[in-house]
Amino acid sequence: MIRIELDEASLGATRIAISPLRDAFCSLHLARPHRRPSWPYQEWVGRAREVWREDDRLRPLWDLFAEGRIEVSDFLLPRPVGTVHVREELDLLRATDPAFVREQVAACYPGMADEPFVQPYLKDPEAACAALADAYEAYWEGAIEPYWPTMRRLVEDEVLVRARTFATDGIDALFAGLEARARWQAPVLELTKYIDAEYAPGDRRLVLVPLVFAEGCRLYSTDDPEVFAVSFQARGAAALREPPEPAADDRLGLMLGRGRAAVLRELGGPLTTAGLADRLALAPSTVSEHLSALSAAGVVTRHRVGRSVYYQLTDTGRSLLALLAGEGVLHAVA
Repeated sequence: MIRIELDEASLGATRIAISPLRDAFCSLHLARPHRRPSWPYQEWVGRAREVWREDDRLRPLWDLFAEGRIEVSDFLLPRPVGTVHVREELDLLRATDPAFVREQVAACYPGMADEPFVQPYLKDPEAACAALADAYEAYWEGAIEPYWPTMRRLVEDEVLVRARTFATDGIDALFAGLEARARWQAPVLELTKYIDAEYAPGDRRLVLVPLVFAEGCRLYSTDDPEVFAVSFQARGAAALREPPEPAADDRLGLMLGRGRAAVLRELGGPLTTAGLADRLALAPSTVSEHLSALSAAGVVTRHRVGRSVYYQLTDTGRSLLALLAGEGVLHAVA
């Protein structure tokens, strides 16, 4: 159990930061062959496992994630700086102090100095960290980057919601529902972990990190002398069911977003939110959000029949499809 005591000054220094690299790290755990991810992640995992198996550039990650080896250390995950650009974090990884790398490897892999996967970090930490950053980047490009626009929206929304909650309702509301393995009993934040440690007020700044892939693993930084980073699950992971960003020749998708464009295209006749969700394999809440925006823009209309609400294209919606998607729907106007 880790116990972090927070006084008024410590709470005032608490911040919320986005970390694409931490999301990528947790997603690697979720994509491992023995894992059975929950519904929002299943489609993504299929793609990620292909990248994991087929891209030889990931070898430094393969070595670290071999069964029973992986140990979360701060040299694997630099301090979260609040960037939405993973390559900024990868630059920090490449610049890790070699002495810190050796120190962390000795602590995380005791008695394993002769292991082939450990030796590069002891003999030439700079080169090893550069190779690890390259492996992360290759994995990001294949498994995460197509989904990052959606993921970025989710984590940015989480930062805004938590910051507003903190400002209007106080620290108790900020920590409410933060993490299944975290418990807030003022003035102490308790984290369930296999080590026992206690931190007094002012020992470290607390940084909360929202992750889309927190189901893969929970991260509690224990090595940074200045920052204690705690990850938690961002809401709305079902949005991963939305397809990746549209291709350059998909003008409708580029303008509206792939998911919203798909909803518009599907409305050849009156459909309910549930009907659209079934057809598109999207969460009903996601479809409802798209329909609200399309309705506000005047391209979709709604009408109630009994207890059901049906949506269909307006003349403007049909024209939009015909002009941008090249789809012959203007004749449907009667």
